[in-house]
Amino acid sequence: MDILYFFRKGVGGLAYSGIGGQAVMEGVMMKNKESYAVAVRKPDGEIIVEKREYGGICRNETLRNMVFLRGIINFIESMALGMSCLTFSASFFEEEGTVERDAKKERLEMGLTICLSIVMAVAIFMVLPFGLSLLFQGHIKSETVVILIEGGMRLLIFLGYILLISQLEDIKRVFMYHGAEHKCINCIEHGMDLTVENVKKSSKEHKRCGTSFLFFVVIITILATMFIRVDSKILRLVLRLAIVPLVAGVSYEVIRLAGRSENILVDLLSKPGLWMQKLTTKEPDESMIEVGIASVEAVFQWEEFVESIREKKDDV
Repeated sequence: MDILYFFRKGVGGLAYSGIGGQAVMEGVMMKNKESYAVAVRKPDGEIIVEKREYGGICRNETLRNMVFLRGIINFIESMALGMSCLTFSASFFEEEGTVERDAKKERLEMGLTICLSIVMAVAIFMVLPFGLSLLFQGHIKSETVVILIEGGMRLLIFLGYILLISQLEDIKRVFMYHGAEHKCINCIEHGMDLTVENVKKSSKEHKRCGTSFLFFVVIITILATMFIRVDSKILRLVLRLAIVPLVAGVSYEVIRLAGRSENILVDLLSKPGLWMQKLTTKEPDESMIEVGIASVEAVFQWEEFVESIREKKDDV
């Protein structure tokens, strides 16, 4: 799942558009401020675009701008909105004769799905590596080494999970639309007109991608667990789970900084996340790029943005 759309104004010399999105089933979602649009290519080849407003789960600007807390809020919002957009896109590919679903029931099912997804993620990426690391405690005296082994297994499980799902045909197409999403944003942020040809020439990797966010979550979790040293196994596990929100908040700040800076050190820190994106983004075909363009144009006046970039370049 991608959180690119939850980062705002850029600073420095970056041409920051303020938009972002995620791939959905046979489509792309793009968000600009509180407006978002989902563009989906239906089975008959038609591109349908649905534009809506999303105010988020918290409207208090003070809380939304608090360091670390804003990362937690944005992560939860990305999960909720992402799941909603995936459900919308999937509705075009359900079997004919499907009865229209009750809105309240659908929201309830979506909430339960999000909760289950979080529980499964915690179990696979937090509890499982911890449990496996306990097998080494009787043979390795150094607690630091055991913690590093736990962290290594967490990273391997993360990589293995991505490699595994990338072999599924449906996921491969989602990753292609993920590439289309990034390429569209990179195209306009580099001052090029949003055309199929220009998008094709743009990069499919982006520093503010959710893949990079998740990678930093894994790495920062490994570093944070180095400081959790208690005798009780249960307490150790509880503390590992307790730091998850803090880790998400810190990871958000790292990605936020990466998306707003061209500093050499920041670019260097961004490299591993960009390398990870080679697994979660694939080169899209022209039909997928057209869907991405339709999604951008529904929520963003890219012509004005590109023109402002060109004017700034002329002034230099």
